Amino acid sequence: MSIRIETSTCIGCGRCTDVCPGNLLFLQAGKAAIRDRRDCWGCTACVKECPKNAIFFTLEAELGGAGGRLYAEDSDETLSWVLKLADGAEQRIVVNKKQANAY
Repeated sequence: MSIRIETSTCIGCGRCTDVCPGNLLFLQAGKAAIRDRRDCWGCTACVKECPKNAIFFTLEAELGGAGGRLYAEDSDETLSWVLKLADGAEQRIVVNKKQANAY
């Protein structure tokens, strides 16, 4: 997987830069940018933190994604992982935050 930032959607809030444990994200001209995608640990902190879904992972063909996007939608009680495939198909995994660590 490889992280991507859609600058046309980014609002420059800086929340992603605050949570990146590798200090890879920064604001450039009021938009999120990444120093080097190859250094990304894939922790998903920035993906979960972005309020506009401007940060996502692309799923390469070898992972069965063929250019699909994986992003997160956060609410008070749930975190939804959304997979949008290149053909328009969408899959969701919804996690109840209060029960996420119950196992």
